[in-house]
Amino acid sequence: PSLLFDGTNLVKGEAFRTGRRVGTPMQAVRVNNLRDVDELIFLDIAATPEKRAPDFRHVDELADHCFMPLTVGGGVRTVEDVRSLLAVGADKVAINSAAIETPELIRAASTEFGAQAIVSSIDYIYRQDMPCVVTQCGQHVTNIDAFQW
Repeated sequence: PSLLFDGTNLVKGEAFRTGRRVGTPMQAVRVNNLRDVDELIFLDIAATPEKRAPDFRHVDELADHCFMPLTVGGGVRTVEDVRSLLAVGADKVAINSAAIETPELIRAASTEFGAQAIVSSIDYIYRQDMPCVVTQCGQHVTNIDAFQW
């Protein structure tokens, strides 16, 4: 399961719009523990557009109660952000917008922490029948073909 977090609540996302609140992250972690899911993905979809770092304290709290591999993304811009997320309990770190803005980040983080700990996440929309990569949670459309990227 993928949990979309808007900085306050979990939200239902569709076409990069997130108007409907669907609960709290801790509640979702507990439910997914009971369901014995294989892995949980937690994405802070507000961090990058708000130009803030990941909420390391919040991830630490979730990781303490998450009994499955946890992938965390949102607001990750530097190798230090990756290091901090792994230190507070993330098993993998998802990088999306920063991979476009700073392509060497994926290689640097993979070299430092191992490729198994880094996930390159890609968001895209169709524009004139071409799947275009978007960044900033769908706010910025690039001219990069998603399949080529």
